[in-house]
Amino acid sequence: MSYSQQSARTPLADAVRFLGQWARNPFLMGAVAPSGPALAKAMANCVDPEREGPVVELGPGTGPVTQALLARVPRERLLLVEYEAKFCDLLATRYPGVKILQGDAYDLKKTLEGHLSGPPAAIVSSLPLLVRPEGDRVRLLAQAFELMGPEGVMIQFTYGATSPIPLDAPELEGAFVAKGSAPILLNFPPARVWRFLRETRPA
Repeated sequence: MSYSQQSARTPLADAVRFLGQWARNPFLMGAVAPSGPALAKAMANCVDPEREGPVVELGPGTGPVTQALLARVPRERLLLVEYEAKFCDLLATRYPGVKILQGDAYDLKKTLEGHLSGPPAAIVSSLPLLVRPEGDRVRLLAQAFELMGPEGVMIQFTYGATSPIPLDAPELEGAFVAKGSAPILLNFPPARVWRFLRETRPA
């Protein structure tokens, strides 16, 4: 039986899958459990469904944020970028009609080349940024806005208390602002949602 045929959608089953992938590569996963419903909803609520363009999700894993995004935007607008092949299979089974790319989100422009119908309206990320070097995080934000343009928004959650992307890095030249949420206590562990915008864009 293939992995996709074993894709029963239960919180326990997803937690087991996620923990298994984490045990194989903790630096790639960054967390030991999928995002909870409260965190997923908070991230999806940062997306303006009226703004035109694709919505790109980075690191969807087992799909909790994907499910929340589908409550706000049509599935044909979603484009998922996932590194792990097993998670790609699972997502394809759970969310038919949603476009899924297996690739490296930290090389975002190359991964998305030829797959975008226009500038993304938003990029929603569950990537474990804090396990990556500062340079990787800075380049990810810069690439995201090269693709989106100045009116885009990048959404990222973190378990830390401060922005996971250092906006004072010389490469960013003070071009961005970050807006962090209050801790989402219903998530385990508690997390914050950060919105990254161009400095000139209204918050």
